[in-house]
Amino acid sequence: MTETIDHIETQQQDKASVSAKPKLLDQMRAAIRVKHYSLRTERTYISWVKHFIHWSGLRHPADMGAPEIEAFLSMLANERDVSASTQNQALAALLFLYKHVLGIDLPWLDNITRAKKPARLPVVLSQSEVAAVLAHTKGTSGLIIRLLYGTGMRLMEAMRLRVKDIDFDSNIILVRGGKGDKDRVVPLPASLVQPLRDQLAVRRKMHDIDLARGMVDVELPHALWKKYPNAPKEWAWQYVFAAADYSTDPRTGVVRRHHIHEKGIQRAMRAAVIAAGIHKPASCHTLRHSFATHLLETGSDIRTVQELLGHSDVSTTMIYTHVVKRGAAGAISPLDRIAA
Repeated sequence: MTETIDHIETQQQDKASVSAKPKLLDQMRAAIRVKHYSLRTERTYISWVKHFIHWSGLRHPADMGAPEIEAFLSMLANERDVSASTQNQALAALLFLYKHVLGIDLPWLDNITRAKKPARLPVVLSQSEVAAVLAHTKGTSGLIIRLLYGTGMRLMEAMRLRVKDIDFDSNIILVRGGKGDKDRVVPLPASLVQPLRDQLAVRRKMHDIDLARGMVDVELPHALWKKYPNAPKEWAWQYVFAAADYSTDPRTGVVRRHHIHEKGIQRAMRAAVIAAGIHKPASCHTLRHSFATHLLETGSDIRTVQELLGHSDVSTTMIYTHVVKRGAAGAISPLDRIAA
């Protein structure tokens, strides 16, 4: 697969042999990094571009356009039966390629067979179910799981939490660079104040060890290290939940202590759900849904919940109004009226 993609990329170099441009996928990676997209998004977009090229019979994307993209996306819906979100992800990757790498603005794509987007309600745990799950967690993973439910943070937002963003004096947490690269403020649960202080004490010892070894370094957003060259070594910028060992940055090759891997938290959450005897398909993100629903059930207004979740549009937050107890769970079945 790599050899065939390299063959396609060399076609682009042949077309501009004098300028000796970088290969297509290298240009794609560079453009993504200029936009400060995450490594996960970069890998996903690159994967879709490779898939598109192989589907087309190894044609160069510059020789294709809207008709081929429409056919490719329709194939995903008709033959692969992908979800609407997966199809939209592929579309976003290809539009990025054409606009930001090839410099081609495509006309509106009208002939795509759209994958059906099911109208599903989010999975929500009751407060007693959440308590049962929390009872089967411990250690750092237990603290993070409590943090997810107590603040409504996304899993990766908690993973990337930095020391400076916990404000114990104001009892708030600043969520930096959330979805859509937006910042927001969430409440710091009183029950987590001491556990977080204990976590920072442990983390500080790791930081001192790294200082002694000359290994203190942390990734900064948006190339801030150029503006603040000493920031990567400062305590305030360190991840609260750091990995036990060093790892190599796949983009830069720098060896540093990164944050812990999210898969460990996902496994701990799954194990806790099973141990609690809960049969709902609950994940870490379910805690965010439960946070929002329980706030609405206890009288919080929809705008407040919208701000805490970081939603741009209140219509996104409105989905939780369909699962609060004032809805179906609060209605009395007519069968029960007859039985009475």
